[in-house]
Amino acid sequence: MALNKPYQAYQNNAVNTASGGELTLMLYNGCNKFIKQAIRDIEENNIEGKNTNIQKAQAIIQELMLTLDQEVEISKQIMPLYDFMYRRLMEANLKNDIEILTEVQGFVVDFRDTWKQVILKTRQKQYAQGEHV
Repeated sequence: MALNKPYQAYQNNAVNTASGGELTLMLYNGCNKFIKQAIRDIEENNIEGKNTNIQKAQAIIQELMLTLDQEVEISKQIMPLYDFMYRRLMEANLKNDIEILTEVQGFVVDFRDTWKQVILKTRQKQYAQGEHV
């Protein structure tokens, strides 16, 4: 376990020093990772692992829902999508359905990729304005 401590310290530091945008990106990446693992768990008939990983993905979706700023118009459009994803994860868990997991994973990847672009454009704009971050 001693070998994992530097990596764990690095991960903790990355989370502690990340901007809000980077944290959101980490959430999307984590959700994607848990869905991928749940798919593998279903394929390997590991029902307990599948359940755990889907619940972790659901917890991330809930966190994304809680952190949406409802004063921003786009949030009102995103919230129903997050709710849909959450409900589909529940259904996939009940039915051991890889197709549903793949569907939700597609949404997560789309959100993540869009969010990456937002972060890059924001950084480019800040750099152009002389706000070196």
